[in-house]
Amino acid sequence: MSSNNKEKNDLGSPFRGTGGRGILPLSEGTFTIDNSKLFIPFNKARDELQSRSAGSLLVEIQPFVVITSKDVILLDTGLGYEHNGVMQLHRNLMDAGINPGEVTKVLLSHLHKDHAGGVGMEREGRGRQLSFSNAIYYVQQKELAAAFEKGFPSYSVKELECLRDSSQVVLLDGNGYIDDYIHYEITGAHSPYHQVFLIKKDDAIIFFGGDDAPQLQQMKHRFVAKYDFNGRKAMELRREWWKKGEKDKWTFLFYHDVKNPVYQFK
Repeated sequence: MSSNNKEKNDLGSPFRGTGGRGILPLSEGTFTIDNSKLFIPFNKARDELQSRSAGSLLVEIQPFVVITSKDVILLDTGLGYEHNGVMQLHRNLMDAGINPGEVTKVLLSHLHKDHAGGVGMEREGRGRQLSFSNAIYYVQQKELAAAFEKGFPSYSVKELECLRDSSQVVLLDGNGYIDDYIHYEITGAHSPYHQVFLIKKDDAIIFFGGDDAPQLQQMKHRFVAKYDFNGRKAMELRREWWKKGEKDKWTFLFYHDVKNPVYQFK
């Protein structure tokens, strides 16, 4: 990779919005996960990975906000944890100067609990409601059906109930475009109906691959992950995206990368 390539957290004018911000990682912290599919908080200053169960992976949980001239877009919704009655995702947004009510679109790569735990929230007397009252949610119709069919431990169906029969939810079927500038595509790689997003504006492209492309190192090295539905396809797609990204100067957003949440080819 050229020495001119570097990380960059602001894309410049094509993606500038409120306050001149373009991309905002919203880290919920570092966790380990093993075959139990439980996310255990990990303190890098205190904990040792070797003390966790064999095969534990160290991952960040990191939704993103992309601000364009048209929208405040949230990419995946994290674990949905709350602290003192406030959803962590809401707190992270407010700390970044964004009111949760400003979010206009929620794009869901898939519905595994670490990516969709924050789609809704439980409130006394009102039941479970969508977490972003002014946003339109976009999810693959077959992914939603598969989540309820498969259930625990990969999916938390109780948290997904609010996606059913809501006027705020658009159920996608296959590949296409949202408002002519957000391309979505089913890959069938990490999960059967996983989708990735390309957000385009002028000459800039942001790529969000969810769990098909979760970390920078996975883009640079060829390997088949056992936790993917179709690991070989995921590997080949990562290779293809990386070549396209280098050619067209994409910015990659990595949901599970502890060190490199945003990477832009220059």
